[in-house]
Amino acid sequence: MLRKTRIDNAGIIMLTVFSAMLGLNQALVKLVNAGFSPIFQAGLRSVCAFFIVLSFALIFKKKLSLSDGSLLPGLAIGVLFTAEFFLLFTALDYTTVSRVSLFFYTQPFWVALGAHFLIAGEQLNRNRIMGLLIAISGVALCLFSDAEMASLETLKGDVMCLVAAVSWAMIALMSRTTKISLSTPEMQLLYQLAASGIILTLLAPVLEDPIRNLTPGILAIFSFQVIFVVSIGFIFWFWAISVYPTSDMASFSLLSPVFGVFFGWIIFNDQITIEFVIALLMVIGGIVLSNKKVNSTN
Repeated sequence: MLRKTRIDNAGIIMLTVFSAMLGLNQALVKLVNAGFSPIFQAGLRSVCAFFIVLSFALIFKKKLSLSDGSLLPGLAIGVLFTAEFFLLFTALDYTTVSRVSLFFYTQPFWVALGAHFLIAGEQLNRNRIMGLLIAISGVALCLFSDAEMASLETLKGDVMCLVAAVSWAMIALMSRTTKISLSTPEMQLLYQLAASGIILTLLAPVLEDPIRNLTPGILAIFSFQVIFVVSIGFIFWFWAISVYPTSDMASFSLLSPVFGVFFGWIIFNDQITIEFVIALLMVIGGIVLSNKKVNSTN
């Protein structure tokens, strides 16, 4: 497939829609938590998406192999993916969609921090250090500016989101530093969906009642997540990174937390304080700085 040197208008529209879907996803998860327990929802979503992604890979003859050295790191990222979504979906029972969007999308600067130690040529420089400090300060501002008003459950959810973001960052780092990089993107996603689907669906009945107040509306929302967000959405993402410059696409990831905050406000009437807005801008600004390319003299 012919790679493009810049993102064209069609790409801008599609990537913006994809970012909006990711931002909306947190709100949809919280809505579906009313019908399924968070752990069961996460597991069932992975099981359903697994078969859709597998069908796509087989139809389009994508390479799927367990013997290319990727099995062990594949299982490892599967466990990390399981932990990520266990924490993220559970957090939405405790905290707001807006706060989840801020804390979960700190993932890029955890990647930048880990890359300093694990990936040659990606050591922290002046810009990256400044960006990390600004982003971490934004997180601290959000955590402590309303600490007296926030309940312990809210703060518990916030911390879960931060740990989920670290798990997501570890997956990204492993995909570049282990033999999982030999696998196609579809195979990497299948490892993650298979592990999380099996572990979470088996774990859910042990920890809590998997079914809460299930309605046709909730089933429709869940189906939308499986088909459009997890399956079509991520297949589109893999296609996009094969066509458009990765550095240009990175900027679109900053739209997801903004959309997440917007949908949290629209759907759940999340309270958006001036401190929260400042914290969000600090995190986004910090991510931009920590991922900005600079001259080698820095």
